[in-house]
Amino acid sequence: MTGRLLHELRLFFVALQFLTRAPVPRWVGFEPDWLHACARHFPAVGACVGAVSAGVWGGASALFPGPVAVLLSMLASVALTGAFHEDGLADTCDALGGAVSRERALEIMKDSRIGTYGAVGLWMVLGLKAAVLVALPPGWVPAVLVLGHTASRAVAVALMRALPYAGDVAQAKAKPLAHRVSGGGLTTACAWTLVVAIALVPGSPLGLGEVVGGLLAAAVAGVACAAWWRGRLGGITGDTLGATQQLAEVSLLLAVLASLRLPAA
Repeated sequence: MTGRLLHELRLFFVALQFLTRAPVPRWVGFEPDWLHACARHFPAVGACVGAVSAGVWGGASALFPGPVAVLLSMLASVALTGAFHEDGLADTCDALGGAVSRERALEIMKDSRIGTYGAVGLWMVLGLKAAVLVALPPGWVPAVLVLGHTASRAVAVALMRALPYAGDVAQAKAKPLAHRVSGGGLTTACAWTLVVAIALVPGSPLGLGEVVGGLLAAAVAGVACAAWWRGRLGGITGDTLGATQQLAEVSLLLAVLASLRLPAA
C-alpha cells in the first residue's frame, strides 16, 4: 500500500472514530490536522452506518413486523453514532425555534439540556423517517438506508465548504468542523456519494430516477439549510451540521417515497 493510500485509510478511520462509537485499530494513530482533513470521508462513514442499519433491518424483518424492523434499524444507527447528528438537530431546533438574537441562539446551542422545540423537532424528524421507511416497498429499504446516510453526510461536508464557522472556534465542541473543507475534500466527499449511488442502481430495486431524485432532494435541503444558517447565524456550527444531515436524509427518503406516487412516463 502506497503512503498516500495509507494516509487516506488513516483519515477514514479517524472519520469513523469521530462520527461513530466504532473502535479503530491502534496503528491508525492521531494527528490534530487529521481531524479536519478526515471530513472528506464522512460520506464513506455514512455508507457504513447505513449498511449496519440495513443489516439490522434485514435480520429483524425476518422475525418481526415491518414497523418493528424499521425501528430496530434506526435504533442501530443511533446507537452506532451515539445520536451525534440527532443531538445537533435538537440543539438547533431549540436555538432557532424562537425569536432570539444570534448571540442568544449560539448560547442555547451550548446548553446540554433539551427544550420543547428540540424535543418536538427531534421526534417529528425521527417519526417521519420511520413512517417513510415503513411505507416503502420492503425491497427498497436497505438501499435507501445506505443512500440516505451517505448523501446526507456529503451535504453536510458541502456546507463546511460553503459557509464560515459562526461560533467561537476556540470554544467549539467539534473543532474540526470549525474550518472550511478544501475543494479537494468536497470533491472526495461527492465522489464517495457517486460511487455508492452508482453501485446501488444495478444492485438494488431502486432505479436511476429514484436515486437521482433522492440526491436532488438532499441537495435542495442542503441549500435551504445553508440559507437558514447563514441568515440566522452567519454560518454553521457543529449542531447545525448535525441538523443538516438529518434534514437532508429525511428529504431524500421523502423524495424516494414520492416517486412511487408519480405516474409512469
